[in-house]
Amino acid sequence: MMRNLYAFLTAAGLTLTLFAPPSFAQAAPAQPPPDTPAFSSVPELESGFHDLYEQEFPEAREIFEKWANDHPDEPFGQMAIAASYLFEEFYLQNVLTSDYFLNDKRFLGGITGTPDPGRIQGFQSAVAKARVLAFQRLKKNSRDPEGLYVLTLAAGMESDAYSMLLKKHYDALKHLKEANVNAELLLRQRPDAYDAYVALGCANYIIGSLPGSARFMLWFGGIHGDKRLGMEQVQKTVDGGHYLKPFAQILLALSARREKQDALAQKLLKDLTEEFPGNAVYIAEYEKALGRPIPAVIRPAQ
Repeated sequence: MMRNLYAFLTAAGLTLTLFAPPSFAQAAPAQPPPDTPAFSSVPELESGFHDLYEQEFPEAREIFEKWANDHPDEPFGQMAIAASYLFEEFYLQNVLTSDYFLNDKRFLGGITGTPDPGRIQGFQSAVAKARVLAFQRLKKNSRDPEGLYVLTLAAGMESDAYSMLLKKHYDALKHLKEANVNAELLLRQRPDAYDAYVALGCANYIIGSLPGSARFMLWFGGIHGDKRLGMEQVQKTVDGGHYLKPFAQILLALSARREKQDALAQKLLKDLTEEFPGNAVYIAEYEKALGRPIPAVIRPAQ
């Protein structure tokens, strides 16, 4: 399982220090930076993310694209468009379900089929645009929180896409390293950027879930994972996150089910069903967590 990944890392002697828990939040900036889209409540973005978590992906994308066109210098709009493509493919591939998370072969190796090329292309195009705009901000100010925030989330999403959908685990690890570096810089400037923790937590949990022999081999490449730390980091997004809070909730709920923490999983899933009653996946997962019969779920044609 993931044999090609850790065999390559061992042979190449690749050194990536990804998951050592950095000491965030000690050095807050001298004066609070101005609020930008990532750190404020924008009604259009709030509406788009709500549609996203209700599985209304085209509607969410339309909102994000309009907002991005109206704000061409803001990288957050392109990041949101990228998220709409990624979450839609996750939905169609059953990634954010217990069928995926409780199956070690899929959880550690990726989906069984292949993702839709059009959605992957849309995702990658939006991520590339978000990166260009983020780097433009960082060129003016190397510690710009908005730019670092977008780069952190972009790298985290790319890592998820490469590991879960495209099954290119080496590329996934490279993006995890990038996400970790940018998150450390970001959280020194904005300790309240709790959405950034979900990328770090997901990585820590997945690497920490590998068999002992695999973790031992990856250790030689400087790659460390910790399931407990990963869940704690995702919990930070659950407690204080903004746009990615529901994403963190479903990740933590499914991780809790893997760890036999049934009460935590049930609470998180109950909260999700109440906030997003149109999301059939959340309803089905809540019923499964309670041990009840699964309600009928009508899935769109792929």
